Amino acid sequence: MSTSVTAQALAPILIIEDEASVIAFLRAALERKGYKVANASSGQDGLDLLKTGKFGGVISDIRMPGTVNGAEVHAWIQEHRPELASRIILISGDTANSETQSLLRRSGTPCIEKPFRVQH
Repeated sequence: MSTSVTAQALAPILIIEDEASVIAFLRAALERKGYKVANASSGQDGLDLLKTGKFGGVISDIRMPGTVNGAEVHAWIQEHRPELASRIILISGDTANSETQSLLRRSGTPCIEKPFRVQH
């Protein structure tokens, strides 16, 4: 079975990111591979969707404006949606930050450093 056929059968990937250009980039890359995509522009919006929606995975920025950041989204998923705990990818433009390093070290969650690009 091809990757895109398998991807289409899955629930959407939830992108939680405050930068519209990053959402557009990730959406295009994922959809090109056959994934369905949903997005939230803040951590709180992401949690609201996670409380009621079914998702195949989550890609979340670590640092976002507002009351809920990516670390808090990550912690909420660990507690309330454990089936997604191994299907999270974090993204960050600030991986040198000690809080970010601590989260990544403690959680073992994969992180992609911004800026990034997708190979075709």
